[in-house]
Amino acid sequence: MLPFYTISTRTMDDLSAAYPVIVEQAVVWGDMDSYQHVNNVVYFRYFENARLEYFRRMGWFEYEKETGIGPILRDTQARFRRPLTYPDNIRIAARVSQIGDDRLTMEHVIVSLEQKVVVTEGQSTIVAFHYAENRKAQVTDELRRRISALEAATAGLS
Repeated sequence: MLPFYTISTRTMDDLSAAYPVIVEQAVVWGDMDSYQHVNNVVYFRYFENARLEYFRRMGWFEYEKETGIGPILRDTQARFRRPLTYPDNIRIAARVSQIGDDRLTMEHVIVSLEQKVVVTEGQSTIVAFHYAENRKAQVTDELRRRISALEAATAGLS
């Protein structure tokens, strides 16, 4: 996980180099709760937006159509560093940090463009799952290749 830091041009470049997928989106009024900040559940939707964009870019959905093996979320966690409020725009970054036999670990960072800081860090465990057979599957060599290609080829691009 990245340490808590203020975003400058240099560190934003570092973030882009470390995370191959960065999604930018607005914080909308409906994300707020009665305490006048983004509700903690919404951060997990933000992570999901970047995670699914990662899967889209690596072609996992097409691979799932061919093989029946798709991603399923096993667990997720977040460390809330600062509250987000409306209005703001955020960047949500995603990368794969570990690949196991049947799972992978993804790291997420959310940056507030208004505050110019990392407001949330998180992690998700994704299991390769064969949906038709209702069972875990191996992270195949092809999935590993696609992850490696995305991590290598798109670092710094969003």
